[in-house]
Amino acid sequence: MTKRVGFLGVPMDLGGGRRGVDMGPSAIRIAGLRAKIQELGHEFEDLGNVPVLRSDTKEPKDQKAKYLDSIANCCRRLKGRVERLVEEGGFPLVVGGDHSIACGTVAGISNVYARKKKKIGLIWFDAHADMNTPETSPTGNVHGMPLASILGYGPDALTKLGERFPMVEPDKAVLIGARDVDPGERALAKECGITVYSMRELDILGMDRVMKEALSIVTRGTAGFHLSFDMDGLDPYEAPGVGTPVTGGVTQREGHLLLEHAAESGKLLGLEFTEINPILDERNRTAQMAVALVLSGLGKRIV
Repeated sequence: MTKRVGFLGVPMDLGGGRRGVDMGPSAIRIAGLRAKIQELGHEFEDLGNVPVLRSDTKEPKDQKAKYLDSIANCCRRLKGRVERLVEEGGFPLVVGGDHSIACGTVAGISNVYARKKKKIGLIWFDAHADMNTPETSPTGNVHGMPLASILGYGPDALTKLGERFPMVEPDKAVLIGARDVDPGERALAKECGITVYSMRELDILGMDRVMKEALSIVTRGTAGFHLSFDMDGLDPYEAPGVGTPVTGGVTQREGHLLLEHAAESGKLLGLEFTEINPILDERNRTAQMAVALVLSGLGKRIV
């Protein structure tokens, strides 16, 4: 099925403690995203970058949620852009930037379906749980909080971006690939009831079974699901240019299988890639891999 893919870059690095992921949208454009999506038969429109305006001074005002105001303002702008794109029949492809941008992406998609009295599901692929709150975060970095915020836990500036609260219900969300989880995140995951497939479950069950089970969760009683793909979910040997690498991750082939299952479900509402850091990369290798993974998510098959 031909899609009208609308690309939105979000060059934001305020959510993490390491600079560089703001160049992710440029890196993926340089890697040939437009031409390769068009070769697949889809329409492609580059809608430019969402402005990122830092309202804080050099030092963040709140050490428990650093640069929260600036991040929330960017997410509000992103939410509006995604919302308009979906309402016009476009398929949102959002590229960051750090993972805090997902609050804006999910809010935009959730809003459109909330008006239709429908819910959405969420697959979150990440080495980290991203389920800290300002009270539990050991760093105060907001890129460790977006999944919690989307599920309704955390600062109002993020949790209440959408018209529906929470944007996604925990029993319609799945976390895949986790292997670096803080104590507070572990407790919240158990409390709220989100399904988590850590690297242990992936090792035991395999990506094929994990994705079949995940899809049954995120499509049950929903209009479809959004897939937020943090490139650090892959093993850093395969994707070195990421913001917060963690060894022992998913292989490139497993990543493709995840996205192939998502595409074949026919229920994918939006696609997002985050944490590409060209400063730490090897000749744009990670962005090139992200482009290949995007194509799998848009229906490319081996044969």
